[in-house]
Amino acid sequence: MQSIEIDPELNRLALAEAAQQYPEFAEHAVRVIARPLLTGFAWQLEWKGAPPPGQQAWEFQNTAIRAYKRLASIID
Repeated sequence: MQSIEIDPELNRLALAEAAQQYPEFAEHAVRVIARPLLTGFAWQLEWKGAPPPGQQAWEFQNTAIRAYKRLASIID
């Protein structure tokens, strides 16, 4: 499985887009990452320390990942 190189500028834009909806999590997120699996990738955020608890943190992560994939023209 090939790895995906995360574009730093698209990463910044994706996190900024997610922060518009969930500003309370912006300072905790480092970057979008794609971990290779046997087939495909596991998309997630890398956090500063432990991930924040709660559903809203998951929504922030999902929003950032969807934004990154859209900006990078990645189709699952």
